[in-house]
Amino acid sequence: MEASLFEAPTDVAGAVALLAGEEGARVLSGGTDLLVQMRLGAGAPRMFVDVKRIPRLAALRIDSTGLVVGAAVPAVEIYGNEQIRSLWPGIAEATDLIGSSQIQGRATWAGNLCNASPAADSVPALVACGAVAVIAGPKGEREVPVGSFTKGPGKTVLERGELVVEFKVPAPPPHAADAYLRLIPRSEMDIAVVGAGVWLELDGKGVVKAARVALGAVAPTVLTVDAAAAALVGSKLEDAALEAAAAAASAAATPIDDKRGTIAYRKKIAGVLTKRAAKIAYERAQAR
Repeated sequence: MEASLFEAPTDVAGAVALLAGEEGARVLSGGTDLLVQMRLGAGAPRMFVDVKRIPRLAALRIDSTGLVVGAAVPAVEIYGNEQIRSLWPGIAEATDLIGSSQIQGRATWAGNLCNASPAADSVPALVACGAVAVIAGPKGEREVPVGSFTKGPGKTVLERGELVVEFKVPAPPPHAADAYLRLIPRSEMDIAVVGAGVWLELDGKGVVKAARVALGAVAPTVLTVDAAAAALVGSKLEDAALEAAAAAASAAATPIDDKRGTIAYRKKIAGVLTKRAAKIAYERAQAR
């Protein structure tokens, strides 16, 4: 078996050149998915391109426009940031659910997204908050909404030579907040049966003026459920609005039957978690 090459560029252009020049090259950031896949028999890539030495990918900053997180920033640094936990609590919650403490020291949003698992925890939370992924490649840079990045299990919009450089999350308006919940069979370190991210913006009277609902693990890709969001807009989260949002979430879900849950169970839980996450997001938005 031919040994893999290992490269560690120090700038984005160098990483792009390596990925474009070697068809079998794979980005190595945290490695928490890639290395596991290798051990399960997927084989080693022709080249590892370690991106952790690229300053832009290791940077994290917050300003008036929002949050920018480099693709190599580990989950532990994201969740450990007090400003992120305050301004984007749902995203922080989802990030804290990515594996164990040891995994979080390596795992990244980019890896969680590029692995293209329907059950990735950070993705519904990022979608709910309107996050975009910045992609660099041979043709330059482009921005793709996180909700449009995955094309199916294990499939993304990335083309040869491209890599995720960073994520941008817009700053929340004055009376807006998010929340993320998931259901797992065990108490921790398990894969979501269903995940639900909700973002709400309120007016001065506590009426929902804008909303986003995103579901994970109930379709080939994360679902943005516009009908559930629409059911919440114009309400103060009265029971009727919550039930309508839950019904819309359940109707939108297209899960599979497997050992983790039946189709009927997952559809039901999608509605339940949507209601619960909406209530949490609403309380947080009111407090701002």
